[in-house]
Amino acid sequence: MSNDQQLSLFNLSGSNPPAPRTAFDPNQIPQSATVPIPTGTYQTIEEIANHCNQCQRCELGQYRTHAVIGRGNPQAPIMIIGEAPGQNEDEQGLPFVGKSGQLLDKILASVQLSTEREVYISNAIRCRPPNNRTPVVTELEACKPYLLEQILLVNPKIILLTGATAVKSLIGDKRGITKIRGEWMEWNERLCMPIFHPAYLLRNPSREQGKPKWLMWQDIQAVRRKYDELIGDQRE
Repeated sequence: MSNDQQLSLFNLSGSNPPAPRTAFDPNQIPQSATVPIPTGTYQTIEEIANHCNQCQRCELGQYRTHAVIGRGNPQAPIMIIGEAPGQNEDEQGLPFVGKSGQLLDKILASVQLSTEREVYISNAIRCRPPNNRTPVVTELEACKPYLLEQILLVNPKIILLTGATAVKSLIGDKRGITKIRGEWMEWNERLCMPIFHPAYLLRNPSREQGKPKWLMWQDIQAVRRKYDELIGDQRE
């Protein structure tokens, strides 16, 4: 749904203009993860960030330094969704800024994609779990409304899901990443592809055929081809 369509849902008075939007009150964020955040609540990424930095919908809000929202082009045609912030991300308030992020940027650059133009990066959850553990279901569900609102605002044509947690969080597929990586899926009229998490590639550095790094090279080339098919070749 486009922003114009979202706004039109609130114009119930025919030709009369809608009432001015009032300032956001962070105290009105539903503090229980069982209470949904209505679709179309946010008009900008900054509004999401303001709420997330005050959110207590799960216990992770007690431990964060910064809520980690996203980085890259907020109107990018490709959106990458990771799992959760790590220590570097929590300290800087940006996703994928540690060794995994450096590798991810190199992978994107290998097919002439960048966060300055074609890519926006976020995570399934905004706050770092203690000791970098895997997020639990309640945490993923508490944060999912923010992720869905981000997707609406960025409006990507392609979504890359890095690792099994990101896949499970967004589309509910619980299969292991090795079984579904590189497979195109459709979710809410958008093309999605599960890919290996860069941290997994750091633990498996071999470039031999059939190994994770070799498979990632096949996958990112497929992403580039699909991007060119959908958007047109924009390489300089």
